[in-house]
Amino acid sequence: MNLMSDRLRATPGARRVTSCLVLALWAGLATLLAARPVMAAQDRLVIEAAMDRQVAAPLLAAFARQYPAIEIVYHDRTTMTLNALAVQDDAGADIIISSAMPWQVALVNQGLAQRLDSEAARQWPEWAKWRDEIFAFTFEPIVMAYRLDLATRMMPPSSHADVLNLLTEHAETLTGRVVAYSPSKSALGYALHLQDSYYSGRFWKLVAALGQVDTTLETSTQRMLEGLSDGRYWLGYNLLGSYAIRWAQSHPEVIVQMPTDYALISMRTAFIHRDAPHPEAARTFMDFLIGRQGQHVLAGETPLYSIRTDITGPYTAQSLRDQVGQRLYPQPLDASILSMLDTARRHDFLDRWFDAYSGGTPTP
Repeated sequence: MNLMSDRLRATPGARRVTSCLVLALWAGLATLLAARPVMAAQDRLVIEAAMDRQVAAPLLAAFARQYPAIEIVYHDRTTMTLNALAVQDDAGADIIISSAMPWQVALVNQGLAQRLDSEAARQWPEWAKWRDEIFAFTFEPIVMAYRLDLATRMMPPSSHADVLNLLTEHAETLTGRVVAYSPSKSALGYALHLQDSYYSGRFWKLVAALGQVDTTLETSTQRMLEGLSDGRYWLGYNLLGSYAIRWAQSHPEVIVQMPTDYALISMRTAFIHRDAPHPEAARTFMDFLIGRQGQHVLAGETPLYSIRTDITGPYTAQSLRDQVGQRLYPQPLDASILSMLDTARRHDFLDRWFDAYSGGTPTP
């Protein structure tokens, strides 16, 4: 009886202990939930990009694994189409990604970007961002590519000077078998040709030689690579290394050559659109893109080349410097790049380019 009484007297205390445990568990659960990103009405992310989806796939897959509640809608566009889309009132884009840096900076300069105020943004290198609104997140070399057919008939090129010599000495053999970017139909193509004119004293002779062999002018590296694989082209000039390296891994008939004299660098940039319908998801993606996790994917799973210096892997800016040396020339990510889009300057450059390409006498 006394034992039963003791048990009965202990019951209220036990209940109080149980209640305290329940409250503690609820408090802990509430803390965990508060620490997680809130994506309730932000469960969709629309990315408009001038970036081949197959190349971007490892990056998108890694983000999806970390944030499974966010549905990714990804559209792969040409650079020109993307530029036109971004300025529309109903663009509907959260993130804009492109390798055409001058056009990207121009869009941001027009007020079409949101500022990213985060720890990842503050720690990002100053040379790879502008106004904390647009961020370069890759460091992609511009390369040459050729078919094995070419190597069996002539010495394959390893420098820009070699390309000029090949086009001059083997013009008859190479006529109709060379491909390069169009400077007028591709925003990236225009930027690359203009950059080449800065660093090569024989650039205009090269343009004339491209015209003499009736070079096909394309708007994407992907189409250049397809033409190299099916035998239409033997030599490709100024291709995006990220696409070319990946392609050559499964197409042994195509050889990728990093230029030995100098290498242009294309830095793919991203920004959050001013009218992003899902701004919280957009900020989450941007932090992932320039954070350790996203950059680790770039360095190890894609030939897009990570910018971060605290990341190791086969595809990093530092590994590229170790391979090529210091003669790597990225475009500056600042307002000075806007001069490339000056209408009069662009028209003058294109007039001169097509004059040399069509047989005019190239001026030094």
